[in-house]
Amino acid sequence: MTRAGRVVPVLLALTLPLWLASPYFLHVVIMAGIFGILALSLNLLLGYTGQLSLGHAAFFGIGAYTSALLTLRLEWSFWLALPGAVAASGLAGWLIGRLALKLRGAYFVLVTISFAGVIALVSVNWMDVTNGPLGLPGVPAPALGPWSLRAKSVYYYLVLVAVLLAYLVCRRLVASRIGRAFVALRENEALAESVGVDVTHYLVLAAVVSAAMAGMAGSLYAHYTRFVSPEVFLFSYTVTMVIMVVAGGKGTLAGPLVGALIFTALPEALRAVTSWQWQMLAYGVLLVLLVFFLPRGIVPALAAWRARNAP
Repeated sequence: MTRAGRVVPVLLALTLPLWLASPYFLHVVIMAGIFGILALSLNLLLGYTGQLSLGHAAFFGIGAYTSALLTLRLEWSFWLALPGAVAASGLAGWLIGRLALKLRGAYFVLVTISFAGVIALVSVNWMDVTNGPLGLPGVPAPALGPWSLRAKSVYYYLVLVAVLLAYLVCRRLVASRIGRAFVALRENEALAESVGVDVTHYLVLAAVVSAAMAGMAGSLYAHYTRFVSPEVFLFSYTVTMVIMVVAGGKGTLAGPLVGALIFTALPEALRAVTSWQWQMLAYGVLLVLLVFFLPRGIVPALAAWRARNAP
């Protein structure tokens, strides 16, 4: 990529609130950033270790509830609640990793779905802590000294920093010996184990980092919407993450971010031009066409096209 190709997206990202006047469009971008972190986290498992987690929304919800409870009940600041949410989700990832990563294939998928279902039931029925189906309203917005970060134009930069941090963590992992171990496990687990790769260690590590990143996204979501309810555990969130990773390009760093941007903005665009029924139909047709014509994802297809047309 040329220097201009790197500089222009950075300038666009840094100045976006200045030229994107509509609060609604800025809201869509903020949500795309939060889902971008979620997609990056799932990509560590699905794209690099080859493990499909269909309970990833559980880690997102644990992060959201932990951050909300710490700020509402214990009156912690956002800056302490955020690492608390990351730690709680990372611990949940370690627990589910130790329990489930000895399993493979459909058994692992079933365990992750069951885990998410159990956590969702706890959030609904533990009334004294979670307030049950009523949720937790009034989650405070982040503050920096006397300044509140409630405004969308300011919260955008907080999310942008979080996306950059998640991207750098993933990039550092993928480029390291750990990342090479992840890929070896994805390609041929038995062969990787035969040459000394500790399968359980690396898969649990991937689960912990992935869950911790999802918890960070959950904390950002809770303090942005200022309301947390059991809806954060909906299976549709996990399905959306999987679509973003697969359509963007699993096993790439840019793919989940591109997928998050497209599949956060696309439903909003369809909602503006058609009814709900036609919106779902158009969304499904576009997704099928994308998977059919770009089976490896958008980013790998663009990279292949650029390689073919390079001088």
